[in-house]
Amino acid sequence: MRCPFCGHMESQVKDSRPSEDGAAIRRRRLCPECGGRFTTFERVQLRELTIVKRSGRRAPFDREKLVRSISIATRKRPIDAERLDRLVNGIVRQLESMGETELASNVVGEMVMKALKALDDVAYVRYASVYRDFRHTDDFAQFLSAEGLAEDVED
Repeated sequence: MRCPFCGHMESQVKDSRPSEDGAAIRRRRLCPECGGRFTTFERVQLRELTIVKRSGRRAPFDREKLVRSISIATRKRPIDAERLDRLVNGIVRQLESMGETELASNVVGEMVMKALKALDDVAYVRYASVYRDFRHTDDFAQFLSAEGLAEDVED
């Protein structure tokens, strides 16, 4: 593994341990050239996934983009990082086990919404507001009413 600090082509593994419920291996590494320490993660990837956007454009599935979008929706919510990791791992495993190499972006979006609804209502509404492109407060009110999340939604 190339050192991210000095670019040296080799590094030594100092410690390995399972992480993410056994779905990955966390490795602490040391660069023999500059002495820099860094962490890498090794995950099983069942297949290369391609996401087909609404516009028809294709992009490789990016786990980090999924993590970022969920992190934004859950920011300042009382949710453990470990629960978020499990949520992301579960979504990725579902996507990989679907048997398809190309998935429509709405499939991923709906999986995220379902997982967030089970996790935290506020994060669910935050994600939905971006995913469903809410433009006005009426959009929120309609969504909350349809989802049964609001008892008295006033216009």
